[in-house]
Amino acid sequence: MRKITTLALLVGLAVSAPALAASSSASLEARMAQLEQRLQQAEARAETAEKQIQQLTKQDVKREQQIASVKEATPVEVKQDGISKDKLLTLNGFDNLKLYGDVEFNVDGASRSGQLTSVRTQDNKNWKPGTHERWDVNGRLLIGLDGYRRNDNGQFSGFSVQPTADLNGSMTLDDAAFFFGEEKDWMAKIGRFEAYDMFPLNQDTFVEYSGNTANDLYADGYGYVYMMKEGRGRSDSGGNIMLNKNIGNWYFELNTLLEDGSALFAEQNYHGNELENDKNVAYLRPIIAWKADAFSVAAAMETNVVNNAYGYTNDKGDFVDQSKRNGYGMTMTWDGQKADPENGVVANLSTAYMDASDEKDFTVGANALWKRFELGYIYAHNKIEDFNINGVRASDYDDDWFDEPGSYDIHTIHASYLIPNVMNMENFNVYLGAYISMLEADKTYSSDDDSDQRYGGRVRFKYYF
Repeated sequence: MRKITTLALLVGLAVSAPALAASSSASLEARMAQLEQRLQQAEARAETAEKQIQQLTKQDVKREQQIASVKEATPVEVKQDGISKDKLLTLNGFDNLKLYGDVEFNVDGASRSGQLTSVRTQDNKNWKPGTHERWDVNGRLLIGLDGYRRNDNGQFSGFSVQPTADLNGSMTLDDAAFFFGEEKDWMAKIGRFEAYDMFPLNQDTFVEYSGNTANDLYADGYGYVYMMKEGRGRSDSGGNIMLNKNIGNWYFELNTLLEDGSALFAEQNYHGNELENDKNVAYLRPIIAWKADAFSVAAAMETNVVNNAYGYTNDKGDFVDQSKRNGYGMTMTWDGQKADPENGVVANLSTAYMDASDEKDFTVGANALWKRFELGYIYAHNKIEDFNINGVRASDYDDDWFDEPGSYDIHTIHASYLIPNVMNMENFNVYLGAYISMLEADKTYSSDDDSDQRYGGRVRFKYYF
């Protein structure tokens, strides 16, 4: 019986062996296929993870480079004139932002606040004509932000904004402009700003009629020192559009100022008449200049091209146009400090002529700066052809000097001295300034010769940051 059982087992194994072998082979191949599929999935996940790690690594490196570029930025190197040599903040290699500013505080003393022209051209624009001496502290703090973007082909665009805080508690604005163009070729600019300076006063700190604004330059009843500034810009009642072009040593500029033309006149009075503004003026101010290493010369004109923009109504009820204003000027500059910053001389010679309604004005000025001392002289001649005396009295001008038509001469001497690097700080300077103005009259309808004078001094604290 045992032999039969053993024999049956052997026969069973012999019969089932091929089937078991076939089953085992199929199961092994299936397992191998599954392992291969899992291996491929693992490799794909590993490759995806590696790409994600590389991308994150690149982002981290770029972010660290940007942070390092900001942390490693050195303080701005500032010249004595307050213009920075380097960029303050670099976001990347393409767009640049520059944050800067300056403090300009003055301690003034003057003979009286009724200057020979408008006193409203100064930092503190609330001064009124009067006979009393003036002692005060005035000035402002400016914070500027400039943006600049440049393509590889030299084309660029940018902006500039310069809000200021006055000591009288008001917020004002110096420049707010957008510009674009091609470097060393051409540029277009729009906004609030000043165009080419046709009557530079060098290191001026305190000349009462040297305001850098297109408003309130003419104060009725006082002498007018015309300096080619009426169409220059930085107006409180309008804006500029400017185009310029460089061709070798030649420079061309056309500035257009659109504004309320009566804003030129303090209290909107001209020759004893109260002005009525009918429409805005459009000043065109073309300039051509030639610049070499040290010498430069420029000629320009400015004219209002809008007729009957403002005027007054006479006794007959007729409107009298007073908006005719054509100005011409030339200036020459020698800048020896470019080659010799220590001992070089900077000298300016400027002249300007205004042909206006019922008035002709001529001005010539010269100044020189050597080392830290500046000295200048300005001569102005006014010829008033018509003046409404009753209008002046009705306007309650108690201290007006012009009370009838005639010719008037104004002589002004101004000086300043720079004390640089106070407390060994390159960006902290103190300026000492003084002036004296003398006015002489040869009146047409009177035998009386009259004269008047103004004088004053200033200590200016200037800090750049």
